[in-house]
Amino acid sequence: VQLQAYGGGLVQAGGSLRLSCAASEPTFATYTLAWFRQAPGKEREFVAVSRARGSATHYADSVKERFTLSRDNAKNTIYLQMNNLKPEDTAAYYCAASRTVISSTLRSRFAYHHWGQGTLVTVSS
Repeated sequence: VQLQAYGGGLVQAGGSLRLSCAASEPTFATYTLAWFRQAPGKEREFVAVSRARGSATHYADSVKERFTLSRDNAKNTIYLQMNNLKPEDTAAYYCAASRTVISSTLRSRFAYHHWGQGTLVTVSS
């Protein structure tokens, strides 16, 4: 599956952005889809995940109650609505997909085989 992420940009602290990730795969609904982010000089970290068929959604503690992941299986697209953004949210954001990830590895970047190209989010203070 090919993934295309977009929607990043520059925003002031407290502002909002919505990221999108479009997939080429017609069996989109069968994939577990996740967002990760990577700040300069840091490792790529988990942000949020939607299990296949949207059965469950999980968030990193650092973004819980500020970010919302949603998926539109008809459009083969997932979204990450980011509210109340903070300077520490500044990073390149990547969408990822897998059909084989299991519950214990949902938050591990090594469990995902398909990645989008990343979209940069910059939050100014």
